[in-house]
Amino acid sequence: MDFAPSDRAIQLTAKLSEFDSDIVRPAEPIYRAQREESGDPHFPPPVMAELKTEARKRDLWNLFLPERVNGWGGLSNLDYAPLCEVMGMSPLLSEATNCSAPDTGNMEILAQFGTQLQREQWLQPLLEGEIRSCFAMSEPWVASSDATNIAARIERDGDDYVINGHKWFTSGALDPRCKVAVFMGVTDPDTDTYHRQSMILVPMDSPGVTVRRGLPVFGHSEGGGHGETLWENVRVPRENLLGEEGSGFAIAQARLGPGRIHHCMRAVGMAERALDLMCMRAQMRVAFKKPLADQGVVQERIAESRIEIEQVRLLTLKAAWMMDTVGKKNAQTEIAAIKVMAAQVATDVIDRAIQLFGGAGVTDDWPLASMYAHARTLHLVDGPDEVHMRQIARRELGRYAHLRPEAYQ
Repeated sequence: MDFAPSDRAIQLTAKLSEFDSDIVRPAEPIYRAQREESGDPHFPPPVMAELKTEARKRDLWNLFLPERVNGWGGLSNLDYAPLCEVMGMSPLLSEATNCSAPDTGNMEILAQFGTQLQREQWLQPLLEGEIRSCFAMSEPWVASSDATNIAARIERDGDDYVINGHKWFTSGALDPRCKVAVFMGVTDPDTDTYHRQSMILVPMDSPGVTVRRGLPVFGHSEGGGHGETLWENVRVPRENLLGEEGSGFAIAQARLGPGRIHHCMRAVGMAERALDLMCMRAQMRVAFKKPLADQGVVQERIAESRIEIEQVRLLTLKAAWMMDTVGKKNAQTEIAAIKVMAAQVATDVIDRAIQLFGGAGVTDDWPLASMYAHARTLHLVDGPDEVHMRQIARRELGRYAHLRPEAYQ
């Protein structure tokens, strides 16, 4: 196994770290102040446009693309992984470099499955950062952890498709720049389980599309948000279908694989920032006549955090390396494992940092509270922990299936 990044990845990681420390971190309080002054938690602060301009000047743009598009991207999963870790250290860095979800996943499937017209109409403005997008898959009335449960309908009517459904956690839907949705629904309820669904592109200004509300997460509702959305007799032309009818489940799987590397390494970055804050706080604060850094329990928690971060980083790099060398199918166990462990480690490390900060840790004066909300949410994003644990267990137990009593085989 060779987890060494390429020379290009090393250079990009250094440039991204410099951009983060010199430009992005100082912009964090400005970004928050501009949003608060607007009175709208989904208002795009003007400072973000300035960050995007600077990122493009530094050639730190669309780094996520696995294939070269317009001169951007072309990094392997292993090369992109450390960049994601840096992005995880600031809540602004992913968007500033046009590498934030759900746009990244939507752009990847448009590049892979979109027609020339779809790419011109939607992919190009997304790549330029001119618009945003959302992803409409989860539904409130079915267990969406099992994507085959999806009940929304996409029905053919002449040269059009008519869409009806009730979605929630439609990520990105509340951003005023959101212009298109990738919508997943059933096109053929009578076929087999994995070919019932399709994906279709829906302009957000289409008649019948309603963003009912944003769903706050632990009281936080900002950025593109997580929308509850209604789709009532929404009519779009047949050329908006993404891929072929019945390919929705396969496209969803193609979308989620690389995205899990992105999420997990960003979680490592969040954990690293939390550990940095914890160590700084421990050295600066004095309690019971000595610095917190001299307290045995504090030292133990810092050591635990370092060990756990190193473990999950190595496991994520292994998963990325396997995706590059043997493909996603042969890396299924590793991908499922990092999805569980990255969320757990980030949640645990941030929680320890909050505890060390005391009351300050749960306020918005420090980033830890919002980081915790995001880390805890990662236990559910792209499938809950239990789904991934089930997948791992099935693969492990499958090797011993021949030992089961005949009556249970």
